[in-house]
Amino acid sequence: MPATRKRYRLTGAAAAALVVTAVVPATLAHANASGSVSPGVVAPGSRVNLSVTGCGARTARASSPAFGDVQLAPGNAQATRLSGSAIVFGSAATGSHPVTFECGGAGGERVTVTLTVGLGAARGGLGGSVDSMSTGPVAIGGALVASALGAGLWVLRRRRESHV
Repeated sequence: MPATRKRYRLTGAAAAALVVTAVVPATLAHANASGSVSPGVVAPGSRVNLSVTGCGARTARASSPAFGDVQLAPGNAQATRLSGSAIVFGSAATGSHPVTFECGGAGGERVTVTLTVGLGAARGGLGGSVDSMSTGPVAIGGALVASALGAGLWVLRRRRESHV
């Protein structure tokens, strides 16, 4: 076989391998959608973040009995991650609720994950530890801070007078 013909066959095989290498990861990336809900355990009335990857579409929808329907938007330029947020109904029952992600509209690929609604779940905002503020503890804390500042100034003034 002439060298020129071998070169053409090798070039053709290399081109075919390049096409397959470029197409297969893109196809596999969209083959299996994966959804997530964060946080996974919430109290009624809390906000949850929703995201789905591997859809292969620029649109998706998340739905659950805990919060209804939410349209998800692309989280990056390639639309490999679609995201959004929802507020869990204040009347949501405690327990597990399915969250179904549907890629690309009706009839698209679906994936379901679980969201747990609990009464004592962590609350968002201000570190999740502030429920309400009463004036008693605030007044006591302010008095302690003022006392510490006063004592510090008294010690500094007394030290300066003893060195003079």
